[in-house]
Amino acid sequence: MFSKVDTIKPGVRELRAYSLKPYRASIKLNQNENPFELPRAVKEEVLRRASGHTWSRYPDFVPSSLLERLSSFSGWPHEGLLAGNGSNELIQALLMITLGRGKRVLVCEPTFSLYRQISTVLEADVQSVRLTPQLGFDTAALRRAIRELQPDVTIICSPNNPTGCVLSDEDLSALLSESKGLVAVDEAYHEFAEHSVAGLLAEFKNLIVLRTFSKALALAGLRVGYLLGDPDIVREIAKALLPYNLNFVSQIAAEVAMEMYEIELRPLIQQMIQERERLYAELNEINGLTAVASRANFMVVGSKRDPGRIFDELLDRDILVRDVSSYPMLAEYFRVCVGTPRENDQLIAALKEIGGVPRP
Repeated sequence: MFSKVDTIKPGVRELRAYSLKPYRASIKLNQNENPFELPRAVKEEVLRRASGHTWSRYPDFVPSSLLERLSSFSGWPHEGLLAGNGSNELIQALLMITLGRGKRVLVCEPTFSLYRQISTVLEADVQSVRLTPQLGFDTAALRRAIRELQPDVTIICSPNNPTGCVLSDEDLSALLSESKGLVAVDEAYHEFAEHSVAGLLAEFKNLIVLRTFSKALALAGLRVGYLLGDPDIVREIAKALLPYNLNFVSQIAAEVAMEMYEIELRPLIQQMIQERERLYAELNEINGLTAVASRANFMVVGSKRDPGRIFDELLDRDILVRDVSSYPMLAEYFRVCVGTPRENDQLIAALKEIGGVPRP
């Protein structure tokens, strides 16, 4: 009898699991969610359609209706689309078919930690390029790294989580031209930037675009993501997905959200963009704080005080933000998500007490 299971990969044992501590607060600004509940009209239509389904049966093996709707919504052929249980599942599937021992992935840091996590589990060599001191993309350094390392996959989050910076189409085109591998752009927050790189898909077959309904489209609780890419590559990625990976309620909700996007959801996104700019300006008027300009629905805020202490003091005031001080380059930062106008007002008032007094 084995006294100890020793078949786990050593690299996995060294990893810390991706997790989030179960803090609770009335004002929740820590997960980059849409602070507005899904509009009632959208919910009611989802429930109406779902009630007509047979719940004891599996959903369609291929979600053809959803893929056709996604094709119209994104302007990309359905043969080059995949839907998943959140975009995280699609990131994992992409890395599963490309990475392994002897393979290499390139990421920018600081960024979404799941890229490194999955790549390490797959035993890939993970290389990184730091952002600039201003927390923007260092395109020159990225181009050098791609030329020298020739990674099998390069992953870029744009707008980047947690810094909110965006990579331009021109800079991405240069990276795609340099790379012999795939370049995956995670566009989880692209609606808030009012910019997408999807227009480059027809020109570059090595480009993969990932999106989600969890953020701007207010469906975080139902977990729907989608991937756009060259149909030949998408067919290979599909082999790494589990069957029936997306339940029928989530499929219906995504379809209804797209159908009602312009009337019900786009106005809320515009309001969040306006609130982001107001929050950025207000935070930069507080002594001891420096908010970093962002194109997402969140921003990192530099502080002369310990970010962990600020996190605790905000939590004492029933406000939950994200302490990102353990991330590379962010030892002096915390991250705030854009909330409702009332939530943002309360955050600003609390930070004025905690971070200092308004500048004269």
